[in-house]
Amino acid sequence: MDKFTVYKGLVAPLNRENVDTDAIIPKQFLKSIKKTGFGQNLFDEWRYLDHGEPGQDCSNRPINPDFFLNQPRYQAAGILLARKNFGCGSSREHAPWALDQFGFRAVIAPSFADIFYNNCFKNGLLPIVLTEMQVDHLFNETFAFTGYQLTIDLDRQEVIAPDGTAYSFDVDPFRKHCLLNGLDDIGLTLQHADKIKAYEAERILKMPWLATQLP
Repeated sequence: MDKFTVYKGLVAPLNRENVDTDAIIPKQFLKSIKKTGFGQNLFDEWRYLDHGEPGQDCSNRPINPDFFLNQPRYQAAGILLARKNFGCGSSREHAPWALDQFGFRAVIAPSFADIFYNNCFKNGLLPIVLTEMQVDHLFNETFAFTGYQLTIDLDRQEVIAPDGTAYSFDVDPFRKHCLLNGLDDIGLTLQHADKIKAYEAERILKMPWLATQLP
């Protein structure tokens, strides 16, 4: 996965509490056996005025002009600002996939559902917990100023506003290490590839019958 070091991006505000994973990526899209293509169906039931189905061409679907992601000022946003308990509901990994593939690198909220929070780190999406007062202020700033951007410095664990105000956030050291180095679970395993190959080679020498292929 991509490394996350310092990221500066446009902020998009989702002014709703308790946004569940079925709203993030509706259940019908979980039929796909691929890990790609979910970005076009992020918040599908809110972004579009019709019912979406897997494999559907979204370019000609009627959009909801009132939904914030369909408004010109939030196009190409890379930071999602949300309210408390974001990502609640069923434990679908497709939710962070959809957010990431839409173009978001981070989500800022006062709180997250635990499983969604953990899934974000495993897929290169940074969930940041700030206080409700801080999040309220960022919502006000985002609404007030078109093109409002924030800078996220993961190494320093800070969200930096345009006026220089820095908001500190906590992150587990191991998760921080993985994001800074672009390491998902597979990447972590591959760091030990030489040891794995050596073990497999030694195992075959000791138990050569394991290498025998059945006809």
